[in-house]
Amino acid sequence: MNSYPEDRERSGPALLVIAAAQLLMVMDGTIVTVGLPVIGDGLAIAEADLDWVLTAYALAFGGLLLAGGRAGDLFGRRRMFRIGLLVFLAASLLGGLAGNGDVLIAARVLQGVGAAIVAPAALSLLADTFPAGPRRNRALGVYGAMGGLGSVVGLLLGGALTEYLGWRWIMFINIPIALLVLAGTAAVAPGTRERGGIDLPGAATATLALGSLVYAINRAGSHGAGDGLTVAFAATAFALLVAFVLIQRGARSPMLPRRVLADRGRLGVNVVMLLMGAGQLATFYFLTLYMQTIKQYSPMITGLAYLPFAVGIGIGSGLIGPKLQARTSTRNLLAIGMAVAAAAMGWFSLLTPDQNALLVLLPAQLLGGIGLGIGFVAATIGGVRGVAPQDSGIASGLVNTSQQIGGAVGLAVLAGLAVANQPSGVPVPEALTGGYTAGMLGAGAFYLAAVLATVLLPQRDPEAVTFAAPDPSKR
Repeated sequence: MNSYPEDRERSGPALLVIAAAQLLMVMDGTIVTVGLPVIGDGLAIAEADLDWVLTAYALAFGGLLLAGGRAGDLFGRRRMFRIGLLVFLAASLLGGLAGNGDVLIAARVLQGVGAAIVAPAALSLLADTFPAGPRRNRALGVYGAMGGLGSVVGLLLGGALTEYLGWRWIMFINIPIALLVLAGTAAVAPGTRERGGIDLPGAATATLALGSLVYAINRAGSHGAGDGLTVAFAATAFALLVAFVLIQRGARSPMLPRRVLADRGRLGVNVVMLLMGAGQLATFYFLTLYMQTIKQYSPMITGLAYLPFAVGIGIGSGLIGPKLQARTSTRNLLAIGMAVAAAAMGWFSLLTPDQNALLVLLPAQLLGGIGLGIGFVAATIGGVRGVAPQDSGIASGLVNTSQQIGGAVGLAVLAGLAVANQPSGVPVPEALTGGYTAGMLGAGAFYLAAVLATVLLPQRDPEAVTFAAPDPSKR
């Protein structure tokens, strides 16, 4: 006898709660983007340090996701889901009350910690709620769509809140949403529990390694690759990554068990998600700077200008992606999505300071959204297909980890590329736009690399889809 709810009336509300939580966690990765110039002025944050308001969340989120997924497996997924929501709620309150940039960045780190607990628990609870087969695939499609749509919703909402209520409401808005999701968890099954421990040394070394790497990349862009601190942080990142590998080999309950990545298809999906995240966050960063710095759009207009992206993700994840998923393999679907997204980046490279938005800015967003929408659905389903029940939290956490870490590292790399490619001897708007378009071409290169990475996936998807039925005795 399995533990899936027999009553579909219960599984519907559960999906709503789980999808809303995923939307909230992903939304906060970008909700501050449109408000960055205003936040910088209000808290006296130097322009060179503004990207840390984005990166701090992505690093904490991505670096701790695997540990968060393991915590859900061990201590109960619904319980950890609720704890993560409370942490996220408290961090949002702290961020809204921040009096300086350091406090805001610390609050963003704490938000990332909460998100790292919520996101993998949410995906595992979804697998506990829906039996393997078409119903679960449809639910995974909804969940995957939230991963893409949440980023654009964050941009839209962030623009409106900054314009009419002030940037602090970018943080405060999370509180009522988190409370509603928290109240809705009564509709969610408790989920399964496993035995074992949490690999805290592994989580710490992974997070510190990634933070050191991102700082080294950022500093290299402003001080050069030969700078003493740049070299020191790069060396620290390398040493910590080596330590992480050694810890994983010797740990009784490693944060990233080898068996999870032993499946070539799952490895390929996560490589693609890493590259997808690397291009996506940087694209939003450059487009926001272009619209506010070059085109002088207000925060509200900037947010509204992202509507084509939202529409495109809806089309890709809700219409095109599911239809193609039924007819072709995850490998082909990911390749199609990433190729479409790369084409959109090429279109963005045609941006100029005085250009009509209808020629490049808006239609290229629609195309890019379609590509990413297709990609998110395929990656979400492929990332958890065929995993053992005791590893479901780790596998689901890994999908989100890949996206968040890709975003943090990709933004650092492409921000440096944009600065290095600003042409000299031309007016400032032309120079800045040249840098932004170079960064978006770099994002396109990440998407093309993702197309190549799909060769790691099998030609055909395995017939067995996603998790085995959980054991009710482990609840």
